[in-house]
Amino acid sequence: MAAAAAALALGLAAVLAAALWRRRAAGGAGRVCVVVLGDLGRSPRMQYHALSLARHGRGVTLLGYLQTKPHSDVLGNGNIRIVAISDLRPLQVGPKIFQYVVKVIAQAMQLLYTMLKIDQPSYVLLQNPPGLPSIAVAWVVCLVWRSKLIIDWHNYGYTIMSLIHGRNHLLVQIAKWYEKLFGRLSDYNFCVTNAMKEDLWEKCSIKAVTLYDKPASYFKETPLELQHRLYMKLAKVYEPFKAQYVTESVNSSAERSAFTEMDDKNGCVIKTKGRPALLISSTSWTEDEDFSVLLKALEDYEQYINDGVKLPSLVCVITGSADLGVCLHKSSSGLDLPMKVVDMFGCCLPVCAIHFECLHELVKHNENGLIFRDSNELAEQLKMLFLEFPTLEGKLHNFRRNLRASKQLRWDESWDQTVLPLLRQNE
Repeated sequence: MAAAAAALALGLAAVLAAALWRRRAAGGAGRVCVVVLGDLGRSPRMQYHALSLARHGRGVTLLGYLQTKPHSDVLGNGNIRIVAISDLRPLQVGPKIFQYVVKVIAQAMQLLYTMLKIDQPSYVLLQNPPGLPSIAVAWVVCLVWRSKLIIDWHNYGYTIMSLIHGRNHLLVQIAKWYEKLFGRLSDYNFCVTNAMKEDLWEKCSIKAVTLYDKPASYFKETPLELQHRLYMKLAKVYEPFKAQYVTESVNSSAERSAFTEMDDKNGCVIKTKGRPALLISSTSWTEDEDFSVLLKALEDYEQYINDGVKLPSLVCVITGSADLGVCLHKSSSGLDLPMKVVDMFGCCLPVCAIHFECLHELVKHNENGLIFRDSNELAEQLKMLFLEFPTLEGKLHNFRRNLRASKQLRWDESWDQTVLPLLRQNE
């Protein structure tokens, strides 16, 4: 380990010297470098940050991996420059801990060199996690550039590592120590929940401002005509979308999907009266057992239908326009919130979400959705919500009506109220 530490010090010194030699002139006051040591396309919150900064005329360097294509608004914005870094392949020689140390050293040198080549920023806005080694590298870069370091805390990296290694593993303990130590060196901090804000202060003495995830303006209810075009296109490939249910329509020539029909004379689209419910789940599966919760609940619900209760004949589990969303996100720390639920709420889509510690900051039980603890409880909720479907009665409709009436803040409004004043007061 001593040899590895010496190699790291020499490597960082060499990279720092080379980068400073190639150092450019300042790129203008107010420039911000937004850093993600991960896939930019799968980092919507940091893309939103970049777009908000650009909207206020700031030059933005968006730095990260380009494994997935970023949003078209980001790609087409003239104030945003994307700087791609390559995702290093792990070394396949030696013990796992040795491979990990070598990868961290290589990432540190790569990130330091890349950041010191860009135009001088006034601020470095860093996503955490992943924070090892990005927090330390960003701090060094800010010392060189005399920039302000802002960390946006989405979760704790060490709690995510503990899902694989266990909380008492040496790597997890080192990551926990590292995160607390270097996290304190930041100038400003944002976080995603009030629970995380309190935890950062109590355990790390880090003062943060809560910036809740909010839906972007393009998350909204899909017009019925657009839904119909989507369903008809999907019906060409997927059997559940085909018109195979008896409807009360008197227009035999209407263009039909399983969910909608369009009058071929006037182009008017309506939802079919006998349509099935459309259910989606748009969360990242962390364990096979998470998905089994949904499958078990649907099996119980299917049995409920087969027992002769008059309910919808089919529940389609797909991604798309929907009647209900199911969230199986389990926070590793209990302090972050599922962003996909934020997007669902932006579309006025009610949600059933699995319980964890701070979920109440987003999902209000019996107001905009329901919270469940296991597959049995989810199955009961599905029965209750779809009991009168598709009539405009019952809790499912009330949840959607509450979401429509709530007039939720969008990301741009929330960002302008929370982040913009901080940047302005420091210039």
